[in-house]
Amino acid sequence: MSVLVLQNARLNGKSVDVEIENGCFRKIRPAGERHPDTGDAERLDAEGMLLVPAFYNAHTHAAMSLLRGYADDMELFTWLNDYIWPVEGRLTTEQIYQGTRLAILEMIRSGTVFFNDMYWEPEITLKAVDEMGVRAALGRLYIEESPGKILERNLLSTAALESAYRNSSAKDRILLTFAPHAIYSVSGVTLRRIAEEAKAQDGFIHIHASETAQEVETSFKEHGMSPVQWLDTCGLLGPKTILAHCVHLSDGDVGLLRDRGTVAVTCPCSNAKLCSGQFDFERVYEKGKCRIALGTDGCASNNSLSMFDEMKFASLSAKLKSGNPACAAAREVWQTATRGGAEAFGIHAGVIEEGRLADCLLLDPDSLPLIPCHHLDANLVYAADPSCVDTVICNGRVLMRHRVIPGEREIVAAAREALAKL
Repeated sequence: MSVLVLQNARLNGKSVDVEIENGCFRKIRPAGERHPDTGDAERLDAEGMLLVPAFYNAHTHAAMSLLRGYADDMELFTWLNDYIWPVEGRLTTEQIYQGTRLAILEMIRSGTVFFNDMYWEPEITLKAVDEMGVRAALGRLYIEESPGKILERNLLSTAALESAYRNSSAKDRILLTFAPHAIYSVSGVTLRRIAEEAKAQDGFIHIHASETAQEVETSFKEHGMSPVQWLDTCGLLGPKTILAHCVHLSDGDVGLLRDRGTVAVTCPCSNAKLCSGQFDFERVYEKGKCRIALGTDGCASNNSLSMFDEMKFASLSAKLKSGNPACAAAREVWQTATRGGAEAFGIHAGVIEEGRLADCLLLDPDSLPLIPCHHLDANLVYAADPSCVDTVICNGRVLMRHRVIPGEREIVAAAREALAKL
């Protein structure tokens, strides 16, 4: 039995001691009270620190941290076809591994304990996730070389991923998804087959959707309907389907997402940088009553994996898009980045309460972005940054303690070496 006690933390304005046992919040009690069964517990001094839920990054490509700043200031398909895919074709297994570790390091330092990944050789990502103690959803990637013919590289990696998962000791932190890349890289024949397999296994599906105006235009030319409608026709929409971006949605698309319970993941920083457009937060979430979550996308198109940046961009972009300064209020956006992301993947977390999985952050109340603190939600969304994060806990395990992450220097050095070879 492993017990960790956070002593004298501040939760909702009150000083509390939090007992964590076997990865869950067991007891939250007023600070100073003692319980006989915590005598041998590990204790962490959280005097005055702010206890909040951790972040859940609902869409990214972790290994692309090695491509941060490699190809900037260009349109999506030029960026993808002329720069990203060619260099990705040269990535070795070691480079994917080191790039993923670097990304996880950045996510931990900025308060993220879970990421939903879509990338080449996901079995290598699983290894890094297992070692570094975070949670992840890892995709069986599907990209076709011709309609109905999946890349051999994807097929081999899927087999390796499933084998690695079966032998992993971290199954409680990892789930596998079906990850067809997009409707322009995977045919309807394959999408329908994936839908059937996912339904049979009660599995999650993760796919890019309606990211650009060009994608929507092409979908109408080829299928006579929008990407979201096409995905529904292929049987992919449902409560375990995660659609990344969803920038260009019609009222009919929004209705489909609502009716199917499908999750729309907005990645405002990446969409702004690539000029893909603005997610309509007001129409999709506030009026459409759809489920949404927040993601960073990869470092090659965002340059950062900080969910603090993503929250601020999400709120400000929503206000500009709607013309309504009350749109995407701080509390709504904060919940989207925490509880919304956790619930999208069926993770019983995202809230600090007894019985929930123990994923949380301790924030330094003396960090300048948190002073003064009239409203904590507003500070978290509009002012805070990774420097505010003092301690990160995932599944009851301390991943960063007082800003120290074990092995950080070695991870950075290995990533630099991998990059030099690339």
